[in-house]
Amino acid sequence: MTDAYEDRLQAWAGREVVARRQGQDPVNVPMIRHWVEAMGDDNPVYLDDDAARASGRDGIVAPASMMQAWTMRGYAASVRPDSEPSAADELNALLAEGGYTSVVATDSEFEFHRELTPGDHVSVEETVESVSPEKQTALGAGRFISTIKTYRDATGEVVATQRWRTLRFRPAEAPAEAAAPAEPEPKASRPRPAINPDNAFWFEAAREHRLVIQRCADCKSLRHPPGPACPQCGSFGWDTIESTGNGHVYTYVVNHHPRHPAFDYPLVVAVIELAEGTRLIANMADVAPADVEIGMPVVLDWIDPDPDLSLPVFRPADAKER
Repeated sequence: MTDAYEDRLQAWAGREVVARRQGQDPVNVPMIRHWVEAMGDDNPVYLDDDAARASGRDGIVAPASMMQAWTMRGYAASVRPDSEPSAADELNALLAEGGYTSVVATDSEFEFHRELTPGDHVSVEETVESVSPEKQTALGAGRFISTIKTYRDATGEVVATQRWRTLRFRPAEAPAEAAAPAEPEPKASRPRPAINPDNAFWFEAAREHRLVIQRCADCKSLRHPPGPACPQCGSFGWDTIESTGNGHVYTYVVNHHPRHPAFDYPLVVAVIELAEGTRLIANMADVAPADVEIGMPVVLDWIDPDPDLSLPVFRPADAKER
């Protein structure tokens, strides 16, 4: 990249890419209900006014994790964009000029200022925080683009901020066809999970082929994925129990593409409800995609993609009998 191109990219730091725009609908109970049912979150403060008041609130509140949902524009806006190019379009064009035409989200950090209640009408604006120098990543040469999204209520008060980071990278070139059939290459490395202080214990147990579930030390409720605080009582104390590994398919999808060389396709990705009551996402094994059914009993097994990584997979409970 030339110095002039680098200067043009770095000039985006501090620039607005999304002007303040209001969500299509105010915060409302029907959308909260759909969200908590999909997430399996039974905290009563989201739907029960009396329970919310008993907790010291003025009434029902929306889950904090819904913040971004209130400002999403929907499918129609994505297929019928504005006629005039936006600042975001301009930045995307500049990145494409450098060959950075592929994108993957890398992380999101929220800071919440207050809870939302039904009737709040949320708006969002987005500003570029930084554009990294070109870096070599497992996906290819790319740049990390960090932006700050600011969420406001109808009065203009900030209710949350979000640091949103994506990797814009150059897609790898397809290898030239060999004159003669080549020896099959070793399978690509399994993508690495994002391990942090809240979930490191889970992956450490997995390396020992133990499936553990985080448990609140105070109210004894179980939770997954791991988190720093109990969503039921707010306690920061926790321990773990070991799962039996028995469960059933709660729901599933069959992935055909986009394809990653570390996996075999079609790939069954299932939400498994364990006998203990928590759910986790895992691959299915020893079963054809057409034979997977919701409610199918499953048992735990393990794969070891490399010496430092073990992951749970689930097989039909009757797989050994078939």
